[in-house]
Amino acid sequence: MIITVTPNPSLDRTIELTSPLARGAVQRSVRTTDEPGGKGVNVSRALAASGADTVAILPGGLDDPVFVALRSRGVATVNLPIDARLRSNVTITEPDGTTTKINEPGPDLGGHAIALVDLIVEHAVSADWLVIAGSLPPGLPADFLAGVVHAVRVAHGDSAPRIAVDSSGEPFRQLLDSGVPVDLVKPNAEELAEVVGGDPDVYETDRDAAVAGAHLLRARGVGAVLLTLGSAGAILVDDDGAWFAAAPVIEALSTVGAGDSSLSGYLLAETSGASAPRRLAQAVASGAAAASLPGSVVPTLAQTHPEAIEVVPLSQARAVQA
Repeated sequence: MIITVTPNPSLDRTIELTSPLARGAVQRSVRTTDEPGGKGVNVSRALAASGADTVAILPGGLDDPVFVALRSRGVATVNLPIDARLRSNVTITEPDGTTTKINEPGPDLGGHAIALVDLIVEHAVSADWLVIAGSLPPGLPADFLAGVVHAVRVAHGDSAPRIAVDSSGEPFRQLLDSGVPVDLVKPNAEELAEVVGGDPDVYETDRDAAVAGAHLLRARGVGAVLLTLGSAGAILVDDDGAWFAAAPVIEALSTVGAGDSSLSGYLLAETSGASAPRRLAQAVASGAAAASLPGSVVPTLAQTHPEAIEVVPLSQARAVQA
């Protein structure tokens, strides 16, 4: 069982254009899609689409459009009731794959922090993996991620699930500063640079620098780093080594949720007993498949082609400067 936590879920509307976005002009879309969203929600959607057991934990009323959409897609949920609607996000995609996102802040959860942590701890006992993903809504403290991981580990001890985190900014920084162990993190190049320094463009082009940056995360209590690099591919660094996989050439329709599908692909492979290189191959294949689909549609496992992904071992040089 893989349980996901999305503190700030959303209803994601994707508007596809047939020409480049023109500010101040009137344009017509060729297609518009609505999907339940937020990083953890997207991971659960991709897992469920591939037949994996997953439950998505998120705030919101059961009659909220996000929950209605999740039920219609066969995704099991656990909700923390709140008296506010969940946010709506708008994504505009252009023919060349350029993606513009406008995200609402989400409802204030300042009075629900403790209840949300308690809910996560209660359900974590049944999980093989606990995935905490996405931004924090207004009202939750910056140390919320650290608090959740600490609470789960204290409550369940040796029986605690493995924990994966996909977040950014100050909440991610405070998690790392807390020293609480995390089994897996999935930053992109920009998120890596936010917490360890360095240049995101360098991480996308210099594999040695990327591995060095990943080791800086591992030195702060992280077991494995899945560093997604968009169209450049991805790098995996764990106790056993470091590997790079290039992304396949695709016609990108929308990059929304591609990183979330990469994480779900990794977890699908890991729970099936795959080796680290094959976990990386599945992550890259799943991310590429998601980018080739419209809007925030997630791929099924059958739509991915990990056998076509070449994985290359990298140097394990543990540089202290990224």
